[in-house]
Amino acid sequence: MGFFFIKIMKYSRLTKNQFVELHKEFIDFLSSNSITQDDWTILKDSSDGKAEGILDMFSDIVWVKVLEKTQYLENISKNHIYLFHFEKSQMHFIAIYTELTEIDFSTAKGFSWLRDNLFDDNIKIYNSSKNYSEDKLADKFDLITKGGVITKGELFDYFNELIIP
Repeated sequence: MGFFFIKIMKYSRLTKNQFVELHKEFIDFLSSNSITQDDWTILKDSSDGKAEGILDMFSDIVWVKVLEKTQYLENISKNHIYLFHFEKSQMHFIAIYTELTEIDFSTAKGFSWLRDNLFDDNIKIYNSSKNYSEDKLADKFDLITKGGVITKGELFDYFNELIIP
């Protein structure tokens, strides 16, 4: 058990449910770092913070793998839809917005209304591209912490084809 060092977490610790889902991967991670089941039990029972450090390190590794694979994010709320596509050197952004308070894009009814009224004057659609900061993965993670959900990009592609013929 000589693997320990203090490391500041870059992303965020996985939730209990995420650790449950990644149980096998976590066991493999412990094993690859020569931490046995008995070692892990001792670490969890101690109060020196080493177990938390291991959880944080594993979480960061998982986040890096997820973020490297992430190509699309969506953030849908009551009156806006933000769509992101991540390419090699830039992220592309589509925003759909309305000031109509009775419309809620996060519901099936509101989304159906949008589809039927896409070119209505009450709908504003913007698109843009932006270079990443020095840390592309941190840019993606920031958008996830602000409500972005990883998707396969169907919605982005649909609106992208509408606005860029």
